Amino acid sequence: MSKDKVTRINVGGHATGIIGLKPILEEVANEYAGRTDEEIRAELLNRLSQKNYISNRTRDAYGQAFLREFKKFVGEPFGDTDAGGLEIKVLGPGCPRCEKLEQDLMATMAELQIAAGLEHVRDPVEIASYGVMGMPALIINGEVKAVGSVPPPNKLKEWLLEAAKP
Repeated sequence: MSKDKVTRINVGGHATGIIGLKPILEEVANEYAGRTDEEIRAELLNRLSQKNYISNRTRDAYGQAFLREFKKFVGEPFGDTDAGGLEIKVLGPGCPRCEKLEQDLMATMAELQIAAGLEHVRDPVEIASYGVMGMPALIINGEVKAVGSVPPPNKLKEWLLEAAKP
């Protein structure tokens, strides 16, 4: 059953549901240790396309996204070209505070003219995988910035500007 879990990832600037991503990341991490990025990318595309429809014209974008997720999974640095390299996640079930954090982030991003991938993770199992014990939680480029509160706008600006530095 867990192999059919859907995980949302950023593919070409769009949040996309991928079936069975995490178990395949585990398998490839074990079987392809020491291989080149291109070999890993090709294997991820091969395995994930068995349960996910990936058109020929989007294979490159999916391959890049799968490789990025793999590198995050194994703890390697990754260069993310999507959304200027910023990846922001709001973790929370959709309560008023979670919604406020998401709205504040969008307003701050617009004010600062910063492009970023912004995802609101509402699935309790996926939220638990981040190890946070309060909601809402804010994650910027994989780093937990806030848990259990809505940070003030000046703090959001500070974090976004810091994360957007080249």
